[in-house]
Amino acid sequence: MIKTLSILATTALLLGAATQSANAWTRDGHVHTPRGTYSGHASGGCAGGTCSRSKVVIGPYGHTASRSGYVTKTAPGSYSYGRTTTGPHGNTVTRSGSVSRY
Repeated sequence: MIKTLSILATTALLLGAATQSANAWTRDGHVHTPRGTYSGHASGGCAGGTCSRSKVVIGPYGHTASRSGYVTKTAPGSYSYGRTTTGPHGNTVTRSGSVSRY
């Protein structure tokens, strides 16, 4: 029984360390304006050479705008990135590319 508890505790510790190394985070917030309240949720994290982030904002009339994106290290000093933004009326814009430092 003690050996089983020890294994479970070690496993939980390792899983906790793996979660922390991913640098995951979330944020929630509300902004009150004369037009109404805007609510937002954002989350992101890094793992395996890629960092990503997403954000959703809901306006006072139920309209939603969102953005998600990522950056990936492809080689020393080189990165690829992408982002998609969707406005409150459903229009979407996508951007992507790569950068390298000399």
